[in-house]
Amino acid sequence: MMQQEKYPTPSSYTTLEDIRRRKEDLSDEIDRDTEKIGSMWSSLFTPKENATKGEYVATLVTNTVTAIDAFLLIRKLMKSYSGLFNFFGKKKSSRRK
Repeated sequence: MMQQEKYPTPSSYTTLEDIRRRKEDLSDEIDRDTEKIGSMWSSLFTPKENATKGEYVATLVTNTVTAIDAFLLIRKLMKSYSGLFNFFGKKKSSRRK
């Protein structure tokens, strides 16, 4: 089912007042959404205040394992696809001295 729009289509506006009212409504919606996004964004970076030493160590271990895993993955990909990178790099000289 399609949602029924609460605003008329642009071709059905009959006066400038209709357009101004729609513009104000949209501005209010944008302001509300901006505030909502701002509060959600700030909550992403707010550190937990009640972190125990065990949680701290667990987070540290998890981040370390993730970093090592990323390093090994990059190393494996570079080793596997090194031929592609050399294709654009130095060209071998075909002349012999």
